[in-house]
Amino acid sequence: MTAVIEHSEFSLPGVRCAACIAKIEEGLGHVPGVHSARVNLTAKRVAIDHEAVVDVPTLRSALDALGFAAEPVVVQNDDIAHRLESRRLLKALGVAGFAAMNIMLLSVSVWSGADGATRQLFHWLSAMIAMPTVAYAGQPFFRSAWSALRRGRTNMDVPISIGVLLATALSLFETITGGAHAYFDGAVSLIFFLLAGRFLDSAMRDRARDGAGALMRAMTPGGTVLLTGGKTEWRTADDITPGMVLLVSAGERFAADGRVEEGSSAVDRSLITGESRAEPVEPGAAVIAGSLNLTGPLTVRVTATGSDTTIAGMARLMEAAGQGRSRYVRIADRAARYYAPAVHTLAAASFIGWMIAGAGWHASLLIAVAVLIVTCPCALGLAVPVAQVVASGALMRRGLLVKDGSALERLAEADRVCFDKTGTLTLGRPEVVNLEALDTIERNAALALARASNHPLSRSLARALAQEGAEAANVTDLREIAGQGMEGQVEGRRARLGRPDWVGASVPGGEMLSCAFAIDGSPPRLIRFADRLRPDADEAVARMKHMAMEPVILSGDRREAVAAIAGQVHVSAMVGMTPAQKVETVNRLTQAGHRVLMVGDGLNDGPALAAGHVSIAPSSASDVGQNAADIVFLGDSLLPVPVAVAAAHRTMRIVRQNFALAIGYNILAVPLALLGMVTPLIAAIAMSTSSIIVVANALRLTRCAR
Repeated sequence: MTAVIEHSEFSLPGVRCAACIAKIEEGLGHVPGVHSARVNLTAKRVAIDHEAVVDVPTLRSALDALGFAAEPVVVQNDDIAHRLESRRLLKALGVAGFAAMNIMLLSVSVWSGADGATRQLFHWLSAMIAMPTVAYAGQPFFRSAWSALRRGRTNMDVPISIGVLLATALSLFETITGGAHAYFDGAVSLIFFLLAGRFLDSAMRDRARDGAGALMRAMTPGGTVLLTGGKTEWRTADDITPGMVLLVSAGERFAADGRVEEGSSAVDRSLITGESRAEPVEPGAAVIAGSLNLTGPLTVRVTATGSDTTIAGMARLMEAAGQGRSRYVRIADRAARYYAPAVHTLAAASFIGWMIAGAGWHASLLIAVAVLIVTCPCALGLAVPVAQVVASGALMRRGLLVKDGSALERLAEADRVCFDKTGTLTLGRPEVVNLEALDTIERNAALALARASNHPLSRSLARALAQEGAEAANVTDLREIAGQGMEGQVEGRRARLGRPDWVGASVPGGEMLSCAFAIDGSPPRLIRFADRLRPDADEAVARMKHMAMEPVILSGDRREAVAAIAGQVHVSAMVGMTPAQKVETVNRLTQAGHRVLMVGDGLNDGPALAAGHVSIAPSSASDVGQNAADIVFLGDSLLPVPVAVAAAHRTMRIVRQNFALAIGYNILAVPLALLGMVTPLIAAIAMSTSSIIVVANALRLTRCAR
């Protein structure tokens, strides 16, 4: 008998780095009944596929045994928890910064030669500021280190916590015994720089959540159900079940998947297809939850609800696709994997070595503390987030919002770019291209009919006519023919605006977006529409090619419509693609060894945006598109896309330089500390200086988006 497989997700606030990911996934793999575990570092979650016999308490206990506090995911509460963590880090950063400035002011007097009672007073004042600051601002590191040690493992926060606590304890000992030196400034400055790196990192991660949640919010909350005896009742989406009959008026969204039983209308399926054209539906036609009924009332027999609907399947597809990107291990995480054991070994070796050499416990401990402080990962911790934040600020001034700092790392690695067509390469707004086909009388009459319709082409026509100065004619007997168009009497003459075949106009082969207008006494006029290419789209694509990024169009539209756009930008295209097929294409490129940049805008692009190695969406995109994308650009021009790629390459050059500076500093400072030539105070100053150098180098990125 095949075991029933269930899916559970847990929030893991304690996940910090690649070592955490490996420990969790490997540890859960040994739990009987667990089939797979995937950690999402950005969202700080773990998704677990397990047999039904393995319950939530068992999984929580397994995660706790690995050293990670876990809570079952509730989307809203989980998001609130992440925001609260960022606020706590910001408060701790503020406290540490304020305390560090005051202690440094007191230390200046000591460094300047203050002696005797004055020096002792300044040491005690520093202690009074430092002790509560370390206890409060150091909590993020202390909690993480204790959680790791309690379960027999280590992480980067262990040497940090040991260094801070030892430096503080030794400083207090020196103050009590009247010693010449105290290192409160070093301990507090250490916490400040580390909190700065952690807060910047957390702030970047907070921007990268909830794509699938936004997709589910596109669902309507409920619908009108037809009951026995002809009565109707509004019910929430949760209370609608397959087999029920829904009454869906024009202008309403469908609350469930179903089939039309009565009525005809036009339906906007852009939620799924990404294309702005409306599609006619008649009895027997399938309709999808979240789609918009445009022109006429429909009676729909429900076939699927809730998690079984097409849009819910898209949400699951997006979450599954996002797991591949979540496994990306950032440069800082890869560098941190070997940091903790190396630091522990160096500090322990220095203490033991000097004890053997007869230096005594006090001197040996001072040297060990100096080693811990010198090797503190402040510069290493700032190397990536400060560069990302500076680059993100520069890009924001160019109209690009970077939601996830690691996106710049991934964008610099991309070698393929997949474009959606409608709303991405094009503006996504159908515009009239032959308004001259209508004379003045026809324009006024057409405006009167177009203004009364919700159809996308009618709205576009009304907007164009109004801009050309047309004045709506007086229309009587105005009515909408479901699935066909608008009809009315203009000065005693019948006028129609709608489907060409209904109006009596012929459509040339290959004509994509069109409607027709006719008024008695005049021949029918075919009104053509086109979705214009974004400004600079051809130049943007050319720049991408120059950067060795091969482009391709992935579109859900028909071949004729896509071919025209592909020809203008000189790009190959794949047409008629569903959301799942777009994801399959991205995955196929990934399996072939490519790193894919996905550029899209619609709800139907959400899964592909999540599946790409990195993703970009325009600000005109749907909420789902914007949430699923790593970067969002403003305005109509497509040039921000190659600008972002160029900025990402420069950012990664600065990051590599920062790592070289941080490593070079350690190569110089660690031997001196091991030889006892560096006091904890000098170590703190050296550590702070290395962090400042890294920040100064990153500030060169203020011009990276030019």
